Amino acid sequence: MLEKLLNNKLLFIAIHIVIGFLATLSWFPKIYGIVIISVSIVLIIVSKNKNEEALMFSSYLIGTEVFTRMVKGFFLYETGKYGVILFLFLGVILGSFKQKFSLQFVFYLLLLFLGVVFTQVPEGESIRNAISFNLSGPIVLGVTAFYCYKRPISKKNILNVLFLMLLPLFSMVTFLYFRTRDIKEIVFGGVASFETSGGFGPNQVATAIGLGVFIITIFMVKREKLSGFKILDALFLIYFIYRGLLTFSRGGIIAAGIAIGLFSFFYILSQNGTLKMVLKYLITSFIFFLSIWIYTSNITGGMLDNRYAGKNARGVQKEDITSGRIDIINIQFKNFLSEPLGIGVGNGKYKRQLSNENIAATSHNEAGRLIEEHGLIGLILLIGLLIIPLFNFYTSDNYQRAFIISFYALWFLTINHSAMRIAFPGFIYALSLIIITNNEE
Repeated sequence: MLEKLLNNKLLFIAIHIVIGFLATLSWFPKIYGIVIISVSIVLIIVSKNKNEEALMFSSYLIGTEVFTRMVKGFFLYETGKYGVILFLFLGVILGSFKQKFSLQFVFYLLLLFLGVVFTQVPEGESIRNAISFNLSGPIVLGVTAFYCYKRPISKKNILNVLFLMLLPLFSMVTFLYFRTRDIKEIVFGGVASFETSGGFGPNQVATAIGLGVFIITIFMVKREKLSGFKILDALFLIYFIYRGLLTFSRGGIIAAGIAIGLFSFFYILSQNGTLKMVLKYLITSFIFFLSIWIYTSNITGGMLDNRYAGKNARGVQKEDITSGRIDIINIQFKNFLSEPLGIGVGNGKYKRQLSNENIAATSHNEAGRLIEEHGLIGLILLIGLLIIPLFNFYTSDNYQRAFIISFYALWFLTINHSAMRIAFPGFIYALSLIIITNNEE
């Protein structure tokens, strides 16, 4: 079944566009959620993970997580993360590949739970929710990294992983099309837009769309078949960029742009590219993106320019262009210096509420959260996470470096603007640990 899907890309893109429309109907999302979980489990068990089915279906679940949250397709909010953990666990115990025992990620998972010892939440709050909200994302990273560490994946399969991640994103942008009223009727300002994000969190939506932009671009740069038609692929890319810009959430789009730049640079080097070729790519990309930007800026009344320049609706420069993230990071480092052993998992939000700053927002920065809530152990974990993929990068050729550095950049940039609200950053980090082989299978 999986092979048929991967050999009929355009057909399954079309099916997922239809799924995006069906998701507007109240009865469909729960059926969709049940089917993708149950079918994935059955196929992983039946195949015994012979062709990396666990990684493939985990990738699909990564792509559909924001979409299913948006349409309430899962009964539990964190089902996407739990599903990835389950799929990869099945893949390890059923697969024939002799899993390399990545001791560093076993310790990473064990050390994460030490922060729970200091967890205290106010009366009436759920300690279980506080812990699962803050640790489910890092646990996905640990489990996925354990699975992927030095795991040989063929060039063909890494593209298959990315394609399966992309499929549900077609459903999401289709859903956004049907759920967004006429753009001309929307009043845009200097903040992220829930109206153009399907009523869901613009940060998560933009992150998912940015992922789609990144994957489509990889296929185009490599001249690999996506839909089978270059013009259609270009139209897909244009629409994804357009929808991403309309969210007015900057992090996901900027992260995708940086990752694309890094991937293109090393990929061109791997193809013995010349300076002339690099300049050709840069100029073409600049004109392509500028055209989309100008069009989107015009239909938003110029507000897109203000948003990315850090200005409000009146065009006045904001004191903090990070939407309060810098204030939270400053408090996190103060808490770390005052309590170097950590304040406990999930306590950051409540600690800030009681402080003189009276900031109630949850952290959007995973690095800051690790250091604040896990203390010195969190700092050690963060340093380890930053260093380990670089060894893989150093020992690889430029072709593999293109993937490693772009995955690594997507992880780091995402956790610094959206923490680990979704499973995607943990999963994409783990992909920077694989060994890309020349084998066809």
